[in-house]
Amino acid sequence: MKSETQGKSKHMGELKRGQVILVTYLIATIELTFVFMQLGVMPYLAKSLGLDSVGFGYLQTTFGVLQLVGGPIFGRFADQFGTRAALILSCASGSVFFLLLSISTSIPILFLSRLPAVFMHGLPGAQKVITDLTAPSQRADALGKLGLCFGIGIIIGSALGGILSTKFGIFTPIYVGLVGSLINTMIAMVWIPSPAKSKSEHGEAEHSTSQSGSVFSIREILRLMKFPGVMEIFLVKVFSGFPIGLFLIMFSIISMDFFGLEAVESGYLMSYFGVLQMVVQGLVVGKLSKHCTERTLLRLSVLVFAGVGLGMALMRTVWHYCIIALPLVFAFSMLGTITDSILTKAVPSSDTGTMLGICASVQPLTRTVGPTIGGVLYKRFGVHSFGYLQLIVNIVLFVYLLKSKIPLREQKAH
Repeated sequence: MKSETQGKSKHMGELKRGQVILVTYLIATIELTFVFMQLGVMPYLAKSLGLDSVGFGYLQTTFGVLQLVGGPIFGRFADQFGTRAALILSCASGSVFFLLLSISTSIPILFLSRLPAVFMHGLPGAQKVITDLTAPSQRADALGKLGLCFGIGIIIGSALGGILSTKFGIFTPIYVGLVGSLINTMIAMVWIPSPAKSKSEHGEAEHSTSQSGSVFSIREILRLMKFPGVMEIFLVKVFSGFPIGLFLIMFSIISMDFFGLEAVESGYLMSYFGVLQMVVQGLVVGKLSKHCTERTLLRLSVLVFAGVGLGMALMRTVWHYCIIALPLVFAFSMLGTITDSILTKAVPSSDTGTMLGICASVQPLTRTVGPTIGGVLYKRFGVHSFGYLQLIVNIVLFVYLLKSKIPLREQKAH
């Protein structure tokens, strides 16, 4: 009888964890949809307020810097106050963001609306919940499914932003984003338990050094880089996709100048990327993570990235780019998922939020320095320079990964 009761209790626990993970996917999808929805209308809103291209660049850089600074801080907050509080903070920050955006009748208020971006980290928050509720052997697969949310966000957000702004005015997507973010905050408050961790992990967290010191403690953030293999994997994560990141930042200009695309055609290309993202990260990454070790998948993603670099160096038309996009999305998705999984396993469970926050700062870092570096590369050496740089960087990283013996806590899911 006792074993039956324990079995039922365990089954109910697994059922509840599954429901929480599904709700987390829903929260991430909603937040990403609204983020991509406002990205589509931001250039037009900025232009209507009299902001030129240089000023718009400053606006984007401001957003990137705030996200860069806020990532590790948000992670520390999640470790100290729990994933529920962190997700609520992210959704509430999104609500304030859209509220300020909805009353942006001048350039100063438009810049002020960027401030809540410091705590708008729904994806790392969702990753933290999934990391807490999954076994290490299932982590890569579960994290990979967040790519499905990302792809849905790109497709629905981009399309919805265009339709709403065209038919009902430029502020309509912003009003929809405000209402949706408030609903998302309520979903997080009602459905995400506190704490999301198991009791044993929660007890460990209470005795962890991560619980000491301020949320803003840089020493505590840097402490994680001293764990075996963390610095090496993090640098691979940063540098492997950096040249492609520069290319994607400059893509709006490249699509017009190099490919000769109209705005509508660029939108179709973004939707194509969204579909690839959904298929690759939602289905392919999870299956591969069950049959291959993380070390193998890390090397594979870097090698594919090198091949993508070669393809970009040789491409001439947008159709070439559409072909290259498949291995590009695969490498991006695989590298992001596997490095996140490796890095969260390399630190104590009580520090996974901070580690995910540090990982989340990689893209804002690229967005911050990217416009300057990418602009110089494109003007002086042309679009193919991104491909050559990508090829060289990833060949060096691949050789390093083959020769080095980075300690990894690897487990395959069978």
